[in-house]
Amino acid sequence: MPLRRALYTESPSEPALDTPAEVSIPFPAVKQAIDRAYEKPVLLLDADIIRTKCRRFHAAMPRVHPHYAVKANPDPRVLRTLIEEGCGFEIASISELDLLLSLGVPAAEIYYSNPMKSRAFLQVAAARGVEWYVVDSLEELAKVVSVKADAKLYVRIDAPNVGSDWPLSGKFGAHPSEADDIIAEAARLGADLAGVTFHVGSQCRNPENWRVGIESAKRLMRKMRLMGLNPRLLNLGGGYPVQHTKAIPSIEAIGAVITRALEDLPPSVRVMAEPGRFLVSDAGWFVCRVVGTATRAGKRWAYLDAGMFGGIIETVEGLEYNVLTDRQGAPTSWCVAGPTCDSVDIVMRDQLLPEDLVADDFVYIPNAGAYTTAYASQFNGFPLPEVRFIS
Repeated sequence: MPLRRALYTESPSEPALDTPAEVSIPFPAVKQAIDRAYEKPVLLLDADIIRTKCRRFHAAMPRVHPHYAVKANPDPRVLRTLIEEGCGFEIASISELDLLLSLGVPAAEIYYSNPMKSRAFLQVAAARGVEWYVVDSLEELAKVVSVKADAKLYVRIDAPNVGSDWPLSGKFGAHPSEADDIIAEAARLGADLAGVTFHVGSQCRNPENWRVGIESAKRLMRKMRLMGLNPRLLNLGGGYPVQHTKAIPSIEAIGAVITRALEDLPPSVRVMAEPGRFLVSDAGWFVCRVVGTATRAGKRWAYLDAGMFGGIIETVEGLEYNVLTDRQGAPTSWCVAGPTCDSVDIVMRDQLLPEDLVADDFVYIPNAGAYTTAYASQFNGFPLPEVRFIS
C-alpha cells in the first residue's frame, strides 16, 4: 500500500463536500507505520498532503495569499513544507517568531496577529524586524505605536460567526463604533493603519460569513481613506473547515464566495488569509493506545495513554472525530478518558466503539494534524506525543 496520495492538480468543476478519503493517509499505511514501532502516542503526518492542501487553497482563491497560523501545528517539518510551497506565516508569540526566523523566514513577512501583545513581546518583535501588527482597541493601538511608531497596523473587527463550530467573537474584534474610534485615533497619531482583518470562527461551515466580513472591511477601508489613511491590506483570517463528522462546504465553494466579494476591491489592496487547520489537519492521524477499561454504574470506560492533556483536547469543546480501532465487536457507548489523575481528563462521552475493546488496543483518529500535539503538555509526567512523518 503506497504511503503517499496524488497531489491535487485542479479544482472540481462544481463545489463539493470534502471527505477524509480525499486527502487522508490510507488506513493500511497508518497501521503499517505503527506496526513498525510504538512507544507512546504518535501523530503521523504526510508532507505530500500538506502540499496538496496548500495548492488547493491557492487554486480555490488565486488572489488570496495564505499565511499559515503557526499555532495549528508548529513542527519545523510542517513549516519547512509550507515555506517550500510559498506560504507566509502569522504568529501569536515570540517563540513562534523565533522558530520562523530560525528557518529563514524574513521578519518583514511575518504578521503578528495576536490582538493582545505584551509590551515586552512587542519590543522583541520590533527589534527583530516584524513590521505588521494587529490591533482591536484604542489601548492596543497606543501600546504598539509607543513601541514602534512606524508599525504597519491592521484593525481586527467583529464579524459574524454563525455556523462556526467554535465562535471566536467576543474575546477579540472591534465593534463598529470602536473601529471608528481606532481609525480616528490612528489618523490623529499619524499611525500607519494599513488594513482590516476579521475571523469568522473556527471550523466555519457558513461561507456567507466571509462575504459579510469582506463587505464590512471594505466599508471600513472607505472610512480610513476619508481620514487620510492608506489601507492596503485585507486579511480574511482563518476558520476554513475540514471534514470530521459534519458536512462542510468545500474550499472551492468558500473560494467562490470570497472571489465574488473581492471583485470590486482595488488591485492595490493585498489580500491574505490565515489558514491553520485547513492546511495540516487532513495530513495527520493521531494514534494512541488503550491503557485499560472499566465498568462503572453500568457504563463502559476506556482509558487511553493520551487524553485532553496529551493531544485530544478539542473534543472537550465539541469537536467530533471519527475514531477507528482494530476490533470488530458491536458498537456500544463508551466514556473515553485520558491517563491522568485529573477528573476533567474525559475526552469523549457516549462515543460508539466496539464492545470488545480491551487494554493495549490501538485507537486511530484521522484528520488530526491540527491542534493535537500543539496543545499537548507533560501534565502528570506523561510524555508528549511523538510526531512522525511518513513522507
